[in-house]
Parts: sequence; C-alpha cells; structure tokens
Amino acid sequence: MPDLAVRRSESAGVWRERDAELISPAYSRYTDLVVDHAKGAHLYTVDGRDVLDFGCGIGVTNLGHLHPAVVGAVHEQVDKLWHTSVTTLHPTMIEAAAALVSIAPDGLDQVFLNNSGAEAVESSIKLARRATGRTDVIAFTGGFHGRTYGALTLTASKAKYRNGVGPFLPGVHHVRYPNCFRYCDHHPDEPCPIARGDEIEHLFKTIVPSDTVAAIIVEPLQGEGGFVVPPAAFLPRLREICDEHGILLVCDEVQSGFGRTGRFFCVEHSGVRPDIMCVAKAFGNGLPIAAIVATHAVMSAWNPGEHGTTYGGNAVACAAAVAVIETMRAGRIPERAAALGKRAMDRLQGWSERFPEVGDVRGLGLMIGIEFMRGTEPASDVAADVQRRCVDSDLLVLTCGIDDNVVRLLPPLTITEEELDRGIDILERCVTAAVER
Repeated sequence: MPDLAVRRSESAGVWRERDAELISPAYSRYTDLVVDHAKGAHLYTVDGRDVLDFGCGIGVTNLGHLHPAVVGAVHEQVDKLWHTSVTTLHPTMIEAAAALVSIAPDGLDQVFLNNSGAEAVESSIKLARRATGRTDVIAFTGGFHGRTYGALTLTASKAKYRNGVGPFLPGVHHVRYPNCFRYCDHHPDEPCPIARGDEIEHLFKTIVPSDTVAAIIVEPLQGEGGFVVPPAAFLPRLREICDEHGILLVCDEVQSGFGRTGRFFCVEHSGVRPDIMCVAKAFGNGLPIAAIVATHAVMSAWNPGEHGTTYGGNAVACAAAVAVIETMRAGRIPERAAALGKRAMDRLQGWSERFPEVGDVRGLGLMIGIEFMRGTEPASDVAADVQRRCVDSDLLVLTCGIDDNVVRLLPPLTITEEELDRGIDILERCVTAAVER
C-alpha cells in the first residue's frame, strides 16, 4: 500500500479504478467526482476542480463542510473520550439529548440515540408496536425511510430497492402521498381527497381495521419521492385520524430536519406535534448520529434492555450534534434558510412558463425540487441531462423522484447569497441547454 502522499497524488482515473475493484457496486454514485477535501459550500477534487455543492451529502452538511464550531467540538472531544456504549453514562450524550429536546416540538422530551436514519426508523416501528400493543403500520407511496429490512418495507419510492430481497416485514400498508401535481385533478381551491385522508379511511374499511394500526409514518415533505410539498391540511388531518383511532403519528424528519425547510423541523410548518420523530443526516453535520425523540409516555413503553445499539450515543458524534444545534440556534440558521429559499424560489418560479419541460417548481426553505415533464409524461432524460451538465459546469446537484425526473437543490444553509446566485446561474444555463438540445 503506497503512503498517503503518494495516494493523494494519484489521478482521479486511478481512484475510480480502485473504487470499482474494492467497493461493492451497491454504492451507486451520482457522479464520478473524486473529492479530496471540502470547505463551506465547495468540494475540491483530486484533479483540481472546485465544485459548488448543492447536494450536501444528501442533506447532511447543512452547516457546510468543516464548519469551525463543529470541527472545534470534535477536536476537543477526541482528546477526552470516544466511546463507552451502554457500559457507562457520559455527559456528552446527555447534552446531545438535551440539545435535541430543546428544539423539538413541544412535548417530545425523551431521546433514543443511534447511528443512521434507517436505524432511527427501525427504532420508531419497534417503539410504536411496543407502546400500542398493535402490529400494523401505514406508510406512503413515494416515501423513503431507509434500506434495512424494516425501513425498506416502509420505503416505496423505487421498486428496484425491493427487487429480489423479499419477503418483507408483515403488517405494513401503503396509501398514496398527496402529490397533487401528479395524482390530482381537483381545482386548486378545492380540498385534496388524498390529503383529506380518504384513502386511509378506505383502507380501514376494506383491509386494515384501525384498531390494529400502531403507527402512521410520514415525511412532512417527501424527499426521495420527489421533494413533494403536501397540502397544508394533510398533516393536521393525519393527526386527527391518529387521535381518533389511538394510532401513533411518526414523522420522518431525516432529510427535512435541522433548519432545511426554514424551521428546525418541517412538521412545525403545520403546527402538528407527532408522537415520535426520527432525525439523522444534518444532526451531526457529517458525523454518524441519529435519534428518535418522543413523549415520555410513549418512550416509557420500553423497559431497560429492550432496545439498544452499540455505537448510539458515541461521544464524538454527540459533541458534533451539540455544536450543530448550538450553532443553528445562535446563528438563526432556520430563518436564514427561509430567506435564502425565498431568494432561490424568486429566481425559479417563472421557469414553468419559460421552459415547457419544467412541469413544477416547489419546496420549502432550501429544500427545492424542479420536476421535468414532457406533457403528462415524466422527462427523466431531461433531469439526467441537466444534472450531468451541472456537474460538468462545477455545480453538484442531485436527482430524485419515483421517475427520477426531479432535480433537487440542497445547498448548505450557510451558503452566501453570491454562491447561491452563482449556482442558480449555472443551473439556468444547463436547463436552457438541456431543453434546447
């Protein structure tokens, strides 16, 4: 094995060859960029490119790469304590839980720390079943909750995730998410039947008695399914249904949390309080940490030893999480995301009239999706072309959606106005070139 200095000098092509040889093909990449280091909103590749990052490791580095407050907290913790697991208590874990409770919706006041969004979702299913004594779970088509078995059973954004790996967790049922752009033909001033809960009520009447349902799990803004913003009535109606039937409402804020949508958590836009909330991604700004946060009444359903995790509550990751929350509160980062999101949307809103292939532009804060259509058909080829052209122009954007026809924008919430404008300038040129080709 060559020393570090030699390996750093190897060409991007050599790194790609070694990656293909050593890394499982399951790791599908959006680009073939080989990144050596990063700072703020910028990725620096081994072959000297400076790429503006509108992907943030899929919504993870909300404070940008190497934010000094997080770097400082991690360095300090590394010299004190790394890990004890469940053999001891340690202050940093307790501080991370307290920090999360301080920004969570009122009443969510007890935390279970783990390592990833999928693990948080798995924990939420387990807790909901334990707390209610019921077995069934309702999720939504287009939802993405992870790719471990329980989380994958809930995930319904792409059939390829399920191909050849069943059977899945029993007792999980799916109804449509209220994606009015794709599913509905009602007038904008009329209520959406899906958001009204009609499909859930039909499920109760025909397949799943409501008194067998432990939880409804929902993304307040659907991520991988296409950055879908639901009608305002949707989450309050879910809360009503859950209260009426004794069901727990679980909000998956893994991608939409920590300031991304202009509030600390997306569910706050609706005024709804879930019974359990799943968080991860931006919680550690790049260090692996996740959690479920719930009411004491729900969390007390677990007795000591009934759930666990070896690495959950790792001291270094917890130090990063505390720094993330303190920095976001002190810097009013959610409010900044709301203002920058409005700036971006002001630039993008006319694109549906200007570009026939731009079917819809939507989002909250700096979680913005541009859906490409050709009439009534998804234009995934256009989205892919836009994404490729952006990367060639030193702007990293990602795609998503059931049909992979949505370009999603996830820049750091600390990005400067000038960097944001420059990224949208590049995106505009690439959309123009893609639709005129």
